[in-house]
Parts: sequence; C-alpha cells; structure tokens
Amino acid sequence: MNRLLRILMISVLVAVCTNTHAQTVKASYKTDIHIVSTNDMHAAFEKLPQMAAIVDSLRSLDKDLLVLCAGDSRTGNPLNDLYPNTSYPMISLMNLIGFDCTTFGNHEFDSHQDGLARNINDSNFPYICANISADAQLGIQTIPYKFFDVKGVKVCVLGVVQIGSHGRPDTHPKNVVGFTFVPVEETIQKYLYLRDECDVFILLSHIGFEDDVKVAEKFPQFDLIVGGHSHTQLEGGEIHNGVLITQNVNKLKRLTYTTLTVENGKVTNKQAKNIEIENYPKKNVAAQSLADFFSDNPEFRKVLAQAVTPFSSYEELGSLMCDAIREMSGSDISFCNAGGVRYEEHAAGDFTVSDVLRLDPFGNNAVVMNISGKELKDMLIACFKADENRFPYTSGVTCHVTYTDSKRSAIKSLKILGEDGKEINPKKTYKVVGNSYATTVSDSPRKDQGEDTNIATSDMLINYLKKVQKIDYQGKTCMKEIF
Repeated sequence: MNRLLRILMISVLVAVCTNTHAQTVKASYKTDIHIVSTNDMHAAFEKLPQMAAIVDSLRSLDKDLLVLCAGDSRTGNPLNDLYPNTSYPMISLMNLIGFDCTTFGNHEFDSHQDGLARNINDSNFPYICANISADAQLGIQTIPYKFFDVKGVKVCVLGVVQIGSHGRPDTHPKNVVGFTFVPVEETIQKYLYLRDECDVFILLSHIGFEDDVKVAEKFPQFDLIVGGHSHTQLEGGEIHNGVLITQNVNKLKRLTYTTLTVENGKVTNKQAKNIEIENYPKKNVAAQSLADFFSDNPEFRKVLAQAVTPFSSYEELGSLMCDAIREMSGSDISFCNAGGVRYEEHAAGDFTVSDVLRLDPFGNNAVVMNISGKELKDMLIACFKADENRFPYTSGVTCHVTYTDSKRSAIKSLKILGEDGKEINPKKTYKVVGNSYATTVSDSPRKDQGEDTNIATSDMLINYLKKVQKIDYQGKTCMKEIF
C-alpha cells in the first residue's frame, strides 16, 4: 500500500513539474511574424520585378515571410487584361514571387466567369473569400479562410470582398451571374469562432478603408486588417480599437511590411511601415525577363493623336471619353461613370492605343437611349449613387450639382444646362449614350432601356482620336459642384 502511494505521489509530482515547465516555456516564447502586403495592383506588372527583389531581400531575413494581396490584381493594363489568357501575366509573376494568398477584389470579376476560373486554376496560391459562393458549374474554387503555421504560430487569414448598393461587387452585373454574395459584417460574425482557434487573426479585406475602420470598431477580435479597394495611402498603418489596419494607393507604388510580435499565443506588439517600390534600385532578374516578354506588343504602342497640353484630372480625361462616344454615336448627350475613368494624368505628346485601353479597360459597349430630360436627370443621380457617390462626367451638357454636405452624402439639387446655357427641357426627348456598365447600374425608371451598339467605348475613343488628331482638354470641366 505504501509502495503504491509512493508511486502515485511521484506520478503527480512529475505531472506537475512537466506542466509547470510547459507553461514556463510557453510564457517565455516570443517571436515576430513578418508580412508583406499589397492591394489594388491593377496589373502594374512592370513593377513586380522590383517587388520580387524586395521580397527576396526580406525572405533572406525571414524564410517564413507571408505575402498577401488584398484584391484587384487586374484591370488597368491592356497587356495583362487583353492577354489571350486574361490576367496570365500578373498571375505568372505573382507565382514567381510566391504570394501566399489573395482575396477577391471587385475587378477580379472583370475576367468573366470562365476567365476567373482559369485564373484561379493557374495560380499557385489560394483565393480566400468568405462572403462569396459560386455555382458548381462555374468551376470556381474559393475558400473562406486559411490557416498558416508560421514558426509554430497559428495564423488564420479570413477574406472578404466589398458588396455595392446592388448587392454585388462593383463590376458589370453579367460578370457575377452564378455567384451569391453575403454582407461583410454578417459574414464576419459567422466566422468569429476562428479567433479561438488561432494565435493571430487577420482579415484580408477588399471593402475600403472607411469600412475597415467600422469592422475594427465592431470586431476587435482581429489583430490585423490588410485592406484594399479605396486606394487609401496610410503611413504604415493605423490602430483602430486595437486593430492595426494597413492599405496603400493603387498600382504598386508601395507595399506594406508588417511585424506582429507574438508572446504566449497573443499579439503583444504591432508595427507597419511602407516600402517604396517605384524607386527601389534592384530587380529580380527572372521576374524582369517575364515582364519584358509580356510587354512586347507593338500594337499597343501605336500613336493615335497628340495631346497638345497635359491632362491633369479625372474630369479632363472623362470629358475626352464622353466627347468621343457622343461624337462617334451621333448622340445629343453622353455620360460616363466616374469610376470608369482609370487614371487622372497624361503628359502632353503621344496618345497611344495603350493609353486608351488603360483609361477604359473594361470592354464595355456603347448603349444608346432615347430618354426625356427628366429621365436623364434621374439616371445621372442613380449613376452617382451606384458609383459610390461620384457624379458622372458628361458631354453635350454641363451639370450644376448641389450636395447636402461636403462628403457628397446625397444630391440636394441638380441642374442640367445645355450648350446654350439653358436648362434642358424635362419633357423633351434626347438621344443619350453611355457605357453598358453605367447604363445598367443606373437603374432609375425609364421607358427606353437602350440599344447596345455592339461597339466598345474604347474602340469609339480610338476612332475619335484618329479622327481629330490633336486634343486639348486643359481646364475642361463638365460639372460645377456646390457644397
């Protein structure tokens, strides 16, 4: 009996000592998790050789470096977007760099369903998005979250994509047929249990900075939100409700290098800094070779016209686009959603095919409608609402827009003035042309839903530039905004 008691006592002591030792080791265990993140690269693959060199350098210091993308890898460079296998140049270079995962941006859907399925299949990294599901016949494979083992630390990455006012990401409605989308906050609530299953909880988000802040205020369970969509340049990152949020401007001007210090299964310190890509002196040789190969397309370098003066705003370039589709369709009035103008500056000199396709990269067709002045007014307001409260650009009319506040929360009043300076007749019928995306999402009531010309707005712009030969839009305005 005494012998049995001694054995039991020894067993208990061994168990206690072992457990105490394990707790001591866990409490003293401390490590840094390093993350490189990008967002809204928009097919700027010419900068990926420099990013590759940066990643190479950081991986030499930490082989467990995580490389994340917060969506919108494509749309903005015809060499990528119009490649026979759309987006293959970007995906090839992202594979070479060794991205660990991406979430969907709204522009991933610009590849259309079949192209997106190929993109995912060609990628050596997963597409993580929890608030999306695809019909089985589309062959599109996504996962809501993924765990990574980083130096023994369990990291969970949950992905979400923005949902616009029409219940879908901001892309042409035909691109998301067969998909189901769930609101972001509802989705996050469903996956909060993951917090208890990991040491580091990351949201890979393509919803915009303001909404990221709202998520952080409501869900402090996240350690880090890697954000995209709004192209917000943060200085490193910002802490909101204890959650670190990072994001950069678009087209790979910068990336973010984040360090999370983990002790005893918890993040105890968070730091983030920006790394400049454009002026980085080194390039990865293999990545540069790939980028050079994909850049070799002389058709895109053809000169169409000469810009007499430089363009310095979205409005100047939007006015050019609207003038082109109005002229080439023989319409009275034209309009273009503000989000359809993809860059804001162009130097004086050559205006090339590539410049046009980067400016208008979506492949939208021109749609012509015969609508009343009242229907036009309602349609422009609907376009404003659908395009994240950005008023559309026009040709043939000038719009005086009065907002309820400086944030453009709503339109208080709208006057549409013809070229004679007088308000257009609300009862008169006008021939109006817009791109197929803008006319679809501007869903105000109208009798004429429009006729598709089956001519791309980018082709109209190319033909317009060939016709006019010289363009000068310096200081050109098509609206007056009043706050």
